Amino acid sequence: MVRKAKVEFDELPPDNFDPKNPYGDPVAMLEYREHLVREKWIQIETAKIIRERLRWCYRIEGINHHKKCRHLVEEYLEATRGVGWGKDARPPEFHEPKKVVDAE
Repeated sequence: MVRKAKVEFDELPPDNFDPKNPYGDPVAMLEYREHLVREKWIQIETAKIIRERLRWCYRIEGINHHKKCRHLVEEYLEATRGVGWGKDARPPEFHEPKKVVDAE
C-alpha cells in the first residue's frame, strides 16, 4: 500500500449538472451543492487568515498601523465582499466588488 504525498480534490463542479433543470439529475445537483459549499468555506477561511494577519499587524505596528497595514485592510475588505451565507439572493450591486468610476 502506497500513500499519496498529497491529497487531491476534485475542485470543479460536476459536468452533468444542468442549471435549467437542477432536479433532472439529483446526484449532480447534490455534487454541485457540495461544490458551492466547499467554495464558500474556502472564501470564509481565506478571509479569516487575512483577518488574523491584520490583527497581528495592528498589534506589532502600533501607532503606525494606518500606513503599514493598509494593504491588509484592503485585502481583507476585498476578501469579505460577497462572502458568507445568504448573500446569493441579494442583487449583485450589494455584494460584488465596487466598480471604480473615473470622474472627469
